[in-house]
Amino acid sequence: MEAVMTVVAVLQARVTSSRLPGKVLKPLLGRPMLLRQLERIGRAEKIDRIVVATSHEVSDDLLEEVIGAAGYTVYRGNLDNVLDRFYGSVKSLDDDSIAHVVRLTGDCPLVDPQIIDRVIESHLQQGNDYTSNVLEPTWPDGLDVEVMTLKTLYRAHAEASLPSELEHVTSYIYTHPDSFRIGLVKQADDLSAMRWTVDEPEDLNFVESVYERLYSDNPNFGMQHILDLLEGEPHLSVVNDNFERNEGLKKSLKADKAKSNVNQSS
Repeated sequence: MEAVMTVVAVLQARVTSSRLPGKVLKPLLGRPMLLRQLERIGRAEKIDRIVVATSHEVSDDLLEEVIGAAGYTVYRGNLDNVLDRFYGSVKSLDDDSIAHVVRLTGDCPLVDPQIIDRVIESHLQQGNDYTSNVLEPTWPDGLDVEVMTLKTLYRAHAEASLPSELEHVTSYIYTHPDSFRIGLVKQADDLSAMRWTVDEPEDLNFVESVYERLYSDNPNFGMQHILDLLEGEPHLSVVNDNFERNEGLKKSLKADKAKSNVNQSS
């Protein structure tokens, strides 16, 4: 009898945000943004379980209450060491069938379940340790999907030490390509300049406009529906097209350099 291999999605989320505080609980058509995103993730056919990984901070008490009341599993861990929180969320499920873990972040309410499935399928077919559509991005920012084997996650948790590696979960994996089998999922058209994530008030305005126009007629709208909308109303995407992609990671890499300089001088 073939062993069951469970794919669990971990959605990282917290209320504290320097640029848009409380963004994950901001209403989106009358429902918290994070619950809208969970709706979409739940439509991915290749995901078996979902857990929301938030922090122990008092600021995330309401987040746990809202997500738990909606019927989702919540794990609370270290605010700054996100890798440890991510690892702990998977361990807390106490499920020996878990073989692969999907990493998603709570600021992407336009995430497309078909793209999630596509990345997972590529990961499984190629037998990779880690597969993503973000290392050489061709998708709009906000449709990011990363998949790793459980063994790879455990190794990263045991070996990572730099600030960027602890804050960004998968940084240790893709910066050690000689140690892991890494797969990329790309598309023919490079849409990476499009910004569909939520970090700034302008980002939320854009996402609200998309939901207001598409959700009532088709709650299952995906990337192509949004592209069709923007073709007809190109002004919608102008509102947030002046922000830099992956700004948080770049700050963490500066912290890595500062730590290295301290170690060298001591």
